[in-house]
Amino acid sequence: MTFQDATMQLPTWVQIWMNILLLGAFIMPLSLLIWKQTRITGVITFVVSVLAGFTITLMYDSLGMVRLLGLPHVLLWTPLLVYLIKRTRADLPAVPKGILYSISATIFISLLFDYYDVIRYLLGDTASTI
Repeated sequence: MTFQDATMQLPTWVQIWMNILLLGAFIMPLSLLIWKQTRITGVITFVVSVLAGFTITLMYDSLGMVRLLGLPHVLLWTPLLVYLIKRTRADLPAVPKGILYSISATIFISLLFDYYDVIRYLLGDTASTI
C-alpha cells in the first residue's frame, strides 16, 4: 500500500487537515514569490516542506503508518516556524504578512499534532495508526 493509499484510510477529519496542510505548507509559500521581500522565505518554506514530505514518505515505506512519521516535521518545521515568526515582524506589505501568519499558524497546528504523536511513539505507542 502506498502512503497516499494509507492516508485515504485515515479518519475524514485527518484527511481534511492534510488538505489544509497542503495549502498552508506547500501552496501558500509559493505565493510569497510574488513579493521581492518574501521570495527567499517562500523558497525556504517550500523546500523545507518538500524535504519533510519526502522524508515522511521514505519513513512510511520503512515503518508503515506509525506515529513516528511526525518526526521530520518536528525536526524541520520547528526551526522553520521560528524563522517564519521572525519574518512576520519585518516591515512587509499587509498581504504577504498575512500569508506568513497563515503559513505559521498552519505549521504550528501541525506541530502540535506531530509533537504529540512523536512523544507517544517514543513512550511505546508503536502500533500502526490505521
